Amino acid sequence: MLLSDILKDIDHTCADFRDGEIEDIVYDSRKAKPGTLFVALRGAFSDGHDFAESAYFNGARYFLAEHALSLPENAVTVIAADTRAALSVISAAFFGHPEKQLQVIGVTGTKGKTTVTHMLRHCLDAVGIPSGVIGTVGAYYGDKYVPTVNTTPESYETLKLMRQMADAGIKAVCMEVSSLGLKHHRVDSIRFQEAVFTNLSPDHIGGAEHESFAEYVYWKTQLFAQCDRAVLCADQPYSEEIKKKLTVPCTDFAVHAPAYVRAENISQLRGSNFFGVGFTCFAGAEQTQVRVSMPGLFSVENALACIAVCMDMGVKPEQVAAALATVRVKGRNDCIPVEADYDVVIDYAHNGQSFRSVIETFAAYDHARIITVFGSVGDRAQLRRREMGLVSGSLADLSILTTDDPGFEEPESICADIAAAVKEAGGRYEIIPDRAEAVSHALTIAQKDDIVLLLGKGHETAQKICGKKVPYSDYETVDAFFRDRERRT
Repeated sequence: MLLSDILKDIDHTCADFRDGEIEDIVYDSRKAKPGTLFVALRGAFSDGHDFAESAYFNGARYFLAEHALSLPENAVTVIAADTRAALSVISAAFFGHPEKQLQVIGVTGTKGKTTVTHMLRHCLDAVGIPSGVIGTVGAYYGDKYVPTVNTTPESYETLKLMRQMADAGIKAVCMEVSSLGLKHHRVDSIRFQEAVFTNLSPDHIGGAEHESFAEYVYWKTQLFAQCDRAVLCADQPYSEEIKKKLTVPCTDFAVHAPAYVRAENISQLRGSNFFGVGFTCFAGAEQTQVRVSMPGLFSVENALACIAVCMDMGVKPEQVAAALATVRVKGRNDCIPVEADYDVVIDYAHNGQSFRSVIETFAAYDHARIITVFGSVGDRAQLRRREMGLVSGSLADLSILTTDDPGFEEPESICADIAAAVKEAGGRYEIIPDRAEAVSHALTIAQKDDIVLLLGKGHETAQKICGKKVPYSDYETVDAFFRDRERRT
């Protein structure tokens, strides 16, 4: 594509413009080569302008920057006020505006984004609307999986994924939209047909993220300035603030507050390798019995959000209910089918608040013991270790402490910090630094009606150890344990 065509929708200046064919857009100088447009982005810890010379020596001759660059005369430097905002617009143009060929559903909130997007994808696929997901656990569409770095990837990656999805026949994409994604202009070029708000509590505050909770709230709510319809949780007080500023139609959902889509007669459901919830969904005057194959009150709220979105898209509540009965989200309260008289659950919980939520959720079901297996990240987050230790020590019957992304810190040292908190809370614990051994031990000692919670890694397939990513998966470890046990019997 010609440079002039890529730039046509952004305000820019260029002292000595020369058009040329652009084969790709890059913002990492190491990926620069002949035919690429290098975009200099300012980050929290580095400035892409400082790497423009490196991009030039790697072959790039076209540059988009916020100020003049010291480069040889055959380099073309285009100046824009904000290159991060510009990247979103030019990426959309470069990939032929795939965002206009898809129904884009954006989900924002402190918690629930991953689960709601995957629930939505499952439900839409089930009713014949081929759908994809972009978010924390990666991008999925059809039988494809593409890893992602951020909850909301950089705009170039997002538009590239949308291009691939549209070309593959995907009709809708459900994406997590984080506050940082909005703040850093990663979705500026996208018009959302549906924007969903789940909940809001303090998070991502301090450091290179948000200066205050007020700023965090501001960026969360900006999603609703670029949508055609809004779906809001009426149980959340911030929904009223969002609603006051809306200029588009809105559907609300709730468990407690009055809402168009609401739940009543909530019950817990338990079976072999199954934890779920049932409820009566009222959508206006219409009633539908719903059975969700995920546990907890938050699963009711997430299901209501899905029903509200799908109704906006012309899908009947009973069709959504049929799909919700079989939904699973990898690494999110995921009860693994195993040949045992106890249950095994894998969840991404990795701080005190999420620990309390997941343990209390499963403890509410009939059970013998709760056994947790977890560790904590190294090189930082000492407070997190204490919080997780206190929660597990007070709520679980046994905490098996192990490794979880120790970095350059000794896993034994991290486990000792957690153990002190477990002991303070009056809980029992064991320390097994090797995570695969710790998981296998938990599965070996588990008895009838126990619930084994493998926490922290969730969907992840590697551990960060001494600067390297070492392959590891809780799912693979559980599978290997039961395959080995079957061979022995």
